[in-house]
Amino acid sequence: MPAFWRRWQEERALRRRAAAYIAAIQHEPADDEVRWLATHATGGDVDHARWELRYARRALGLLAAERDALDDRTGSLVARELAAALGRDANIAAGKLAVAEKQFNARLRAYADALARRGGEPTGARLGRALLAFAGLKDAPDAAVARAGEVLASYLDGANEALRREFGVASLPDNLPPSAAQGSSAATR
Repeated sequence: MPAFWRRWQEERALRRRAAAYIAAIQHEPADDEVRWLATHATGGDVDHARWELRYARRALGLLAAERDALDDRTGSLVARELAAALGRDANIAAGKLAVAEKQFNARLRAYADALARRGGEPTGARLGRALLAFAGLKDAPDAAVARAGEVLASYLDGANEALRREFGVASLPDNLPPSAAQGSSAATR
């Protein structure tokens, strides 16, 4: 088989995996999560709560792909597929795609910052505070921060599970420590 044909097939397979991954991270938030966020942060605005949870799941899914994927190309493939999916999202009103993209990008930056920051409060609390701030609750009580952090931690766990399912897991021989595998292909599908 010619090399260009093999590369084309590999790229096509990666795009299919990225599309399946995007489908997994675009599930609608659970109604109980939406009701909780609407009650505690958006002043009863269920639509706002649903959008914040949609944005959070998608942003954390993209961040998981960029951070935890075995192949460096995965993050950019997922970003392209996510941008295309956002453009096709039936929940976005006609003419409002630019607004949705701007809102998503703001949340993506905030969640990336919450994941990257070290020290102080736990990662779940930082994620929870970011969600609650976007939802409209700036000085959130600890119980609300904890609940929001649990929801977002479950989204991140789900994204990582979907990432492993679609793109594979690292595999090393039992006698080889991870540090010895640097530079070798340790991933299997």
